Amino acid sequence: MPSELRKLRNIGVMAHIDAGKTTVTERILYYSGKIYKMGEVHEGTAVMDFMTEEQQRGITITSAATRCPWNGYQVNLIDTPGHVDFTAEVERSLRVLDGALAVFDASEGVQAQSETVWRQGQKYGLPCLCFINKMDKVGADFEMSVDSIRDKLLANPVPVQIPIGAEADFQGLIDLVKMKAVYYEEAKLGATFREVEIPGQLVAEAERWRHEMIEAAAEFDDDLMAAYVHDETLDMENVVAAIRKGTLSNRIHPVYVGSALKYIGVQRVLDGVVSYLPSPLDRPVIAAHTVGGKGKGDKEIKIECDRSKPLVALAFKITSDKHGDLYFLRIYRGTLKSGSRVLNSNRARRENITRIFEMHADSRKILDSAGAGDIVAVVGLKETLTGDTICDTKTKVILESITFPQTVISMSIEPKTAAERAKLGDALAVLRREDPTFVCSYDRETGQTIISGMGELHLEILEHKLVRDMGVDVRVGKPRVAYKEAVSTIAEGEGKFVRQTGGRGQYGHVVIRIEPLFDKDGHYSRGTEFENKAPADAVPREYVSAVEKGVSEGLASGVLAGYPVVGVKVTLLDGSFHAVDSSEIAFEQAGTLAIREVLAGAGPILLEPVMKVQVVVPEASFGAVHGNLVAKRGVIMDSWLHGNMRVIEAKVPLAEMFGYSGEIRSATAGRGSFSMEPLSYEKTPEQISEKILSSYY
Repeated sequence: MPSELRKLRNIGVMAHIDAGKTTVTERILYYSGKIYKMGEVHEGTAVMDFMTEEQQRGITITSAATRCPWNGYQVNLIDTPGHVDFTAEVERSLRVLDGALAVFDASEGVQAQSETVWRQGQKYGLPCLCFINKMDKVGADFEMSVDSIRDKLLANPVPVQIPIGAEADFQGLIDLVKMKAVYYEEAKLGATFREVEIPGQLVAEAERWRHEMIEAAAEFDDDLMAAYVHDETLDMENVVAAIRKGTLSNRIHPVYVGSALKYIGVQRVLDGVVSYLPSPLDRPVIAAHTVGGKGKGDKEIKIECDRSKPLVALAFKITSDKHGDLYFLRIYRGTLKSGSRVLNSNRARRENITRIFEMHADSRKILDSAGAGDIVAVVGLKETLTGDTICDTKTKVILESITFPQTVISMSIEPKTAAERAKLGDALAVLRREDPTFVCSYDRETGQTIISGMGELHLEILEHKLVRDMGVDVRVGKPRVAYKEAVSTIAEGEGKFVRQTGGRGQYGHVVIRIEPLFDKDGHYSRGTEFENKAPADAVPREYVSAVEKGVSEGLASGVLAGYPVVGVKVTLLDGSFHAVDSSEIAFEQAGTLAIREVLAGAGPILLEPVMKVQVVVPEASFGAVHGNLVAKRGVIMDSWLHGNMRVIEAKVPLAEMFGYSGEIRSATAGRGSFSMEPLSYEKTPEQISEKILSSYY
């Protein structure tokens, strides 16, 4: 069993939109024999982009899983989206993977969303390979791309290959480990290649890069360092082992090069995946907590990757289709069998596993069982949600769940006819199960249903799913920004809940303080904190959690316009109780009353989401685009020339960015492009705030 696990790789392909990761994935499937005909993204025939929306737009929207063989190894591969609106798909995929392949456009280097997905990977400590793709593209620059990985991602890129030529002259690559030139046969779709001696004019450059590679590897092997220092003959197996050691410790990021579209270099990347990325046994042992809730007398236990021990798995994705809900699981320990009974420890519910599938995009292969290290899909679960732990009925543990970013945009949605209302409710419930970043709520004042997501494209895709896939006829409003509220000063106040009805009454009394809470960058924090400093004889310990719950309910709808309050720390200072009349309900109500009182006196302000925007435009259009961004209340953070294009980095309020794709095309005759990602929540200028709030009264 350990030898079987040693030959398993769970990896994700991640990149900025249009860097070519889905094309890379298609080539991997073809060369590994998983498919017999390569699909193309630009033709809408890519296997991994199986949704109609993906094929029409030429982008990846949902992460797709497959399993393919390579040189005696099994590779579980997840192709993730590159568009920022679907960052939750990346987040939940990286949470359950063991390693990652980051794809970069050779003419662009590190782009905005490259930084986001890299940070997500580093959050989970994933070892990562880098593939500099599109070396045949105009403006391709290998050294610039490597430097951008080092400078922008603060990584340690170590090329194990260098390109032969660039742009139209890109012919092949030099393998720095074997010190051979490799040329691929385009007529054979790159399935065959030639290894020959390095051309004379490239030997010196190859030696320079190889020297840097061995110098980096020698840091992780004392024998290799000694041989390197004394100019002795180096054993290439030791070099590979040292690079692997550095990669597994996340201190080396091997760099590969090629062009997936021109069939160059993809097989070597697969070689790198099995040589350098970890098996499930190479990853640190993950922690879980016994049921009871962290900090409530539970204890931390280690979950080892062992198929003979009781089952522990994490549900990381749910998709719905005409056959029912499909739940994707990463099994961390034990063996899962078809027809078995399991426990959802988050919800204390017993569930059934009726079938287990190995997935290949949208097709399925039935399995009798799956073990630790595997990523599979199952049917039969009913009450499980994304992030829940599935375990053996006798082993009640909870794994760390998956956290997702907050929504930044919303719009109203309503059925066109009364008959559609019930269908809409069911359809929204399905979308909520599938997508953790989709939020819907009911506005009592307007009678409208409000749906919220990560961006304009996200909401557009959700609308199309409702109409086309689920057959619900809806009318939608214009997208709106998801504002938040915060406080500008410290304030204290109290809440007292007293009810006497003849018999036993209700009594709860608390005194609280509220203060602004900032993150390390000086922006308002996106979360809240609660601290108890009340004496036990004022507020008994058993009522503190009820106070916290009441405070949270009060913060969920602020005092200005009903937006949630973020970036605050609430401290319970004092209070009083009644030996007979006090109850959890009374203290919960007192907490809500108190928070409403102190919010009004703490200088409430409106916060707006601010986006990090990267715009790439022709140099001739720089002035017009720059002026337009400033007019949108944008702050230019950086600007640089990249070839004959100008790259502008700015932070701009989301409210000003609606419809910007049309504006940028118009200003640059269709040659400009932009990408954006959430950066922070910042105070809305007073005149803008007044205008927003006036629409609520």
